[in-house]
Amino acid sequence: MKIIDLRSDTITKPSEAMRKAMYEAEVGDDVFKEDPTVNKLEEFTADLLGKEASLFVSSGVMANQVCLNVLTNPGDEVICERDAHIFNYESGSPAALSGIQLCPIDGKNGVINVEQVEPMIRPSSAYYMPRTKVIALENTHNRAGGAIYPLEKIIEMEKLVKKYNLLFHLDGARIWNASVATGIPVKDYAQHFDSVSCCFSKGLGAPVGSVIAGTKDFIKEAFRVRKGWGGGMRQSGILAAAALYALQNNIQRLSEDHEKAKILAKAINENPNLEIDLNSVQTNILIFKPLKMNIDEAIKRCKEKGLLLLVGRVGALRAITHLDVSFEDINKAVEIINKVFN
Repeated sequence: MKIIDLRSDTITKPSEAMRKAMYEAEVGDDVFKEDPTVNKLEEFTADLLGKEASLFVSSGVMANQVCLNVLTNPGDEVICERDAHIFNYESGSPAALSGIQLCPIDGKNGVINVEQVEPMIRPSSAYYMPRTKVIALENTHNRAGGAIYPLEKIIEMEKLVKKYNLLFHLDGARIWNASVATGIPVKDYAQHFDSVSCCFSKGLGAPVGSVIAGTKDFIKEAFRVRKGWGGGMRQSGILAAAALYALQNNIQRLSEDHEKAKILAKAINENPNLEIDLNSVQTNILIFKPLKMNIDEAIKRCKEKGLLLLVGRVGALRAITHLDVSFEDINKAVEIINKVFN
């Protein structure tokens, strides 16, 4: 039985062409900044994001946490949306690694408004309070079903950040999806932030890696933090080659994943035993609810028929389309879903 795995877009495997690029990669010691493939990736990504410099790191969590560490001091506070990845899925690292706390705000489809955020900014004169230092946004927003953060809302928030002399971080793990869906270049999103993190191992199909971008001074400090956290990967050009191949070949094809998601969402919407908000399906993530079955049972029954899903949020399932599932696989997934939820 063929397994259709829609648990995440992180489960993709390198293509033969990507493996060839990895095999042929020229390498050196990246801790000495002597790996030519890593250097090429960092220069290419910085240019793509419109930033002075970038740094290759091993994971999305490391990317976000290095950024937050560089932007803050112990005792500072970071404002984010309540369902943000940095609040829910990064093992309490802001507190554990940097001695900072997060201030979560309830958003709508992952979006928080200036009117919500401004009252939560701590008064600078209140020495007995944590210091508000960073506002962090997520685009696309994982737990909001791959929702795109509107550029106009980002620009509004940037004005607030500057008004209070704060710093601005973007968790752009799936920024490539937002760019492809809207036609807005990634640098047009990234230019508004002091730091940006982006992932290569999700929809782009690389096996490992993320990148952070910012000013040269920011990246110099990030390089130091990465080293201190055990992130110096030496001859990491083998991995950087996969990321570089992904950037050069796999961005525009993300539109296929978005199309697959819409096909699946339409079928789910037509099933009377399932509930989905079609307007929330903007990229490659679907969050939907079974109306007559609990989540654990739903996941178990789908798995028995060859379809792998995950919990999306409380009471809901998540499916993510990616390059390793074909349109034929999506049609089969529809069949399985209709059999399980009949």
